[in-house]
Amino acid sequence: MSIQGKRIALMIEDEYQILEGWYPYLRLTEAGAKVTVIGSGTKSSYLSKEEYPMDADASASDVSPNDFDGVIVPGGFAPDNMRLHKPMINLVKGIYDQGKMTAAICHGGWILASAGAVKGRRVTGYAPIEDDVVNAGGIWVSDQAAVVDGNVITSRTPPDLPAFTKAIIGYFEK
Repeated sequence: MSIQGKRIALMIEDEYQILEGWYPYLRLTEAGAKVTVIGSGTKSSYLSKEEYPMDADASASDVSPNDFDGVIVPGGFAPDNMRLHKPMINLVKGIYDQGKMTAAICHGGWILASAGAVKGRRVTGYAPIEDDVVNAGGIWVSDQAAVVDGNVITSRTPPDLPAFTKAIIGYFEK
């Protein structure tokens, strides 16, 4: 499997779920993508819930949706922190609005809801965000490890990461 040359933004903020940040980063890099870690700009390195650092390559206000072929939003409590930074939401919205791959796992669906990327879409995620997704116009799916609806790819929790990254790679290989 190769997605050589695809440019993917990986959104990051403090309290990200360690596997949901690092697994896609490593797996997609291994498959040939250029994964750029995008932070809020409040610092240069962000800590997972377990306090494992991930360095940001750029801040959301310093990049453009045109710089990327897709975006991934990991979960943990990071999406709650991301929502405090409008440039992060705007970047995801811009990528989605251009019809590019827009993916989220776990609590990451909160950012997709804030960016207007779930309306009319089949979406999954961590069960507690169901009400937020439905209130934003999404169609909740609870029984699938990864859900692909057009350019939107969502997944539930860390055990679903293999299905999530396989769906992302499959999207780009089409």
